Amino acid sequence: MSKLLTQYRKEVAPALQKQFGIENTMSIPKIEKIVVNVGIGRMLKDDKAIQKAERDLALMTGQKPVYRKAKKSISSFKIREGMDVGLSVTMRGTRMYDFLERLIAIALPMSKDFRGIDTKNFDTHGNLNFGIKEHNIFPEITYETLKDIFSLQVTITTTAKNREQGIALVRMMGFPLKKD
Repeated sequence: MSKLLTQYRKEVAPALQKQFGIENTMSIPKIEKIVVNVGIGRMLKDDKAIQKAERDLALMTGQKPVYRKAKKSISSFKIREGMDVGLSVTMRGTRMYDFLERLIAIALPMSKDFRGIDTKNFDTHGNLNFGIKEHNIFPEITYETLKDIFSLQVTITTTAKNREQGIALVRMMGFPLKKD
């Protein structure tokens, strides 16, 4: 069992229950899933770059990414309906907590000019969305195999009822949030 999951069960859940006056333990906010997306639009002509992006995303997350297709044609971007335009990974359970540990402890502090995640990135349901400009901040990516650097978008979906519960949950889990 990961340290983050143990911390959630022993410290975070009771603190959230007390802070928000939640009686039912099943109503305590928790992290449900993490979705990592990579756009491959600029790599469409280069199959090797797409394969490297797929391999690197699999190394970072611990599972194989799924190709996402374009829903409609956009002529100015030279995209046709049904073309592969992105890679996506949805993590739950132990893989999710392992990814979170690496993200909080290693990857985010290594990124350039990182001052914390802004609380504006939370939606009204307590979910967190943020982007990472360079994927090479993860420890699994070696500089010898690094040729193309791509950005990724991370969505952390919670069971929080509102924005305040979501912010309190990720702050107690150890996320580096900006001070209000």
